Amino acid sequence: MKIRIGNQTAFSADTIEEPFHYAIENGFDTFEWFPDKNQTGQGWYVEDMDSERCSFIKKTGREHDITLSVHASLLANPLDMETHGIIMKEIKFAEEIGAGLINIHLSVHRGIKSYVQSIIPILKQIKKTGIKISFENTPLTTPEDFNCFFTLLQDMDIGEKGSVGMCFDVGHANLCSATHNDYLGFIDRLNTCVPIIHVHMHENYGDYDAHLPMFSGPAGANREGIRVLLQRLKKSKFSGAIILEQWPETRSLLNNARDGLMDLWNVV
Repeated sequence: MKIRIGNQTAFSADTIEEPFHYAIENGFDTFEWFPDKNQTGQGWYVEDMDSERCSFIKKTGREHDITLSVHASLLANPLDMETHGIIMKEIKFAEEIGAGLINIHLSVHRGIKSYVQSIIPILKQIKKTGIKISFENTPLTTPEDFNCFFTLLQDMDIGEKGSVGMCFDVGHANLCSATHNDYLGFIDRLNTCVPIIHVHMHENYGDYDAHLPMFSGPAGANREGIRVLLQRLKKSKFSGAIILEQWPETRSLLNNARDGLMDLWNVV
């Protein structure tokens, strides 16, 4: 089973494309585009990406065998009908750059049934594109939320099999109150109806969402937890992308994370 490991855009980068160029220059084989413009104007939205830029991204990804994904902006909450237009624009952007997956946070504050109903138009649009969609755990969502969510999707026969799954965010699982400092416990409590098709990889000490590069936090002293996590993923036949959600000042930390993860993957 092949996995791909890559990095992500960041509002702290000097330009939108800087992390993408870094991925190319350092042999990463996947990359995620995250529209994340903040209140100070740092970052970007899909409106900032003209057709020339999109064509460059698509062409370059293919030339370097880099698969692409899109992380929906934090403004794009399916429960808010006013933001559905934003999500549709981001799906179009994903199509234009040749991305194979779009990722959205799962939100349960109005109930999981309400969330499922809210994403039906999105899933219908996704179905037309052939793009996969993953739903990501936040620090506020539990394994049981995902079990319930995917059971409802299954019962309602919504979404193409294999095209809808979970994005397992390791750092968020570590902060979840139900599995605090136990991201392995989170993944072990997921039912078999929850297919993990995408992974966000970062770590923390259980205090806040620090987004530390892998092996620069707790796993730097002890890699056993990450080894077991990768073992779980391999056993489940995971073959998607692992995205390093950082743009550290010391860029080589990205390379260290990628190399360390690949070393562990090859022996589990």
